Amino acid sequence: YNMTIYRDELDEALAKASTENKTVIIAMVNKAYVEGDKSMLDLFLDGFWLGEDTRRLRNHLLIVAADQTSFERCKFLHLHCYKLETEGVEFAGEKIYMSGDFIKMMWRRTLFLGTVLKYGYNFIFTDTDVLWLRNPFPILSQDKSIDLQISTDRFNGNQWSESNLINTGFYMIQSNNKSIKLFDTWYARKDSSPGLKEQDVLLKITREGLFKRLGLRVRFLDTLYFSGFCQDSRDVRNVSTVHANCCRSISAKVTDLTSVVHDWKRFKNSGANNETANFAWSKHRACANSWKH
Repeated sequence: YNMTIYRDELDEALAKASTENKTVIIAMVNKAYVEGDKSMLDLFLDGFWLGEDTRRLRNHLLIVAADQTSFERCKFLHLHCYKLETEGVEFAGEKIYMSGDFIKMMWRRTLFLGTVLKYGYNFIFTDTDVLWLRNPFPILSQDKSIDLQISTDRFNGNQWSESNLINTGFYMIQSNNKSIKLFDTWYARKDSSPGLKEQDVLLKITREGLFKRLGLRVRFLDTLYFSGFCQDSRDVRNVSTVHANCCRSISAKVTDLTSVVHDWKRFKNSGANNETANFAWSKHRACANSWKH
């Protein structure tokens, strides 16, 4: 007998983007992230082109589109795309940090990513305001006993310390019963956490000891490798990703991430190690100013 395996659209999209060990890189966009003179999505993809050993990773990138415009843009760019349907909610425009719609969108993302785990896929989730300058897989532990590896706004020096300030803009998670339970518990706190974004709630339940109760092994990522505007990497020779965190608007993120691209090109073109000693990241002025409006 010829057996036909029927897949739904999500399973099909995940299977196309997946590595051999069922790992997918997932990023989420809406209309505001694909439009403009230089869109956030375009800048994000530039990172894969300019980074070290990152071009092939684009084959394992799944773009989750929150509206029709971003879905069409994704298809135009010949990426792996999935249209996320959300009944009764319009996610097309820019969602300013901590606005009501921003918080709703973050929770919708959490619900979706929990579903991906239930489909049996491990994933790296990355915000599109994260530049991938080097392939992060060699720096991320391949130890299957580590369930979650998550970026931090500020790293306290201890990769196992739950007092690190987590950032949900970049993390790698294994699909297993523990991680699925984590996402179910996390999402269940949505309605009892008014005014809090999902990252705040995850930090809260971490402090309450949920990781230990679930038996989750969690590694907190050093900003030396997985940096951001809150805390720059100390060494351009080691940095893997740069996140435009501690920033309020898309336009400010694009401006300052463009400066990061220029910094990266300057470093790559210098060739000599003595240039590295004098290397300094550009100031994140647009992001600093974004809080004044």
